[in-house]
Amino acid sequence: MEIFEIIATTLFGLEEILAQELRELGAADIEVLSRAVRYKGDREMLYKSNLLLRTAVKVLKPIGTFYAANEQQLYDKIKKINWDEYFSYNKTFAIDGSTHSEIFTHSKFIALKSKDAIADQFREKYSIRPSVDTENPDLRINVHINDKTVIVSLDSSGSSLGKRNYRLAQTEAPINEVLAAGIILLSGWDKTCDFIDPMCGSGTFPIEAALLANNIPSGRNRKFGFETWGDFDLNLWNDVKAKADSNIISSNVKIFANDIDNKALDIAFANAKRAGVSNLITFDTIDFFHTSHDTGKGLVVMNPPYGERLQINEITNFYQDIGSRLKHFYQGCDAWIISANYEALKNFGLRTSKKIKLYNGPLECRLQKYELYQGSKKVSKIGNEPTH
Repeated sequence: MEIFEIIATTLFGLEEILAQELRELGAADIEVLSRAVRYKGDREMLYKSNLLLRTAVKVLKPIGTFYAANEQQLYDKIKKINWDEYFSYNKTFAIDGSTHSEIFTHSKFIALKSKDAIADQFREKYSIRPSVDTENPDLRINVHINDKTVIVSLDSSGSSLGKRNYRLAQTEAPINEVLAAGIILLSGWDKTCDFIDPMCGSGTFPIEAALLANNIPSGRNRKFGFETWGDFDLNLWNDVKAKADSNIISSNVKIFANDIDNKALDIAFANAKRAGVSNLITFDTIDFFHTSHDTGKGLVVMNPPYGERLQINEITNFYQDIGSRLKHFYQGCDAWIISANYEALKNFGLRTSKKIKLYNGPLECRLQKYELYQGSKKVSKIGNEPTH
């Protein structure tokens, strides 16, 4: 089978995690880039990458790299690619443009010029041009420009791999599935100790934890762009899926999804059911400040409110209360908190053992680790505290 270059894109801060995932898949010549990892593999590796990678956003197959100093050169060189090799005029296509260049400053302009070049090639050959379908094209093409270097790729994923097709309903500020999976992997969770999300919202952290702990493919419930390619190998794809399904295990790890909001818990449960993991997660409507974890080692992962709708003193006090609760009632656990509110994090009242810069959408965030040592602090006695 032919070996070719593949580029998997990811989120800032998850590049090394993605590279490790690729090592475990058996990818060759792995090279870590900014928000991406370049590697080599065959068609089977391309299929596996889409199905199994938890921290990839897109899996791209480069088909051309060239230099362009202006828009005419971009148009001409994209038009020189033999697009007949990849799709026909009766198929639909779409262009995604991205740029880090002082010459090409607008991604939509890149997409427009590239679209014109491809459509004009077909029109000149066949007197007909293929239609553009930005929502559900037969072929999605990626054009990325870094300074004057242009990389043209076929997008084998289609929609973002973060769209796992389980989160049809969501709470007000859900965390991206790729980011959630990345945070869990960054935590080094051993998949044996309890996993606890005390403010679970729409349930993304617990769902991703359940998928990971049971080795369930993250892309199991969705379609991919390569399934509409002319060289799509259905037998190979069925083999890849069957092998992945055969590797699913039945883990005994306990995963807790808690939230004070009944509506949020209903949404989280519905999403978990669509992901096929609702039976692997314990859901409970409970105020975090009435919970504890007294069964030893555990991993707490939280994405608390950042305070956009709260006064400064309110969010500061809220974060202080979270830190106090963790310190006194979650001894023996590791807690990982992601927030864009750096000032509030300073008032957490716990010593940080690790800080990692990430982005939650456009918001620059910090992921911070707190080791809640057992017996290192005097435990407060506040009545009969319930667990989870």
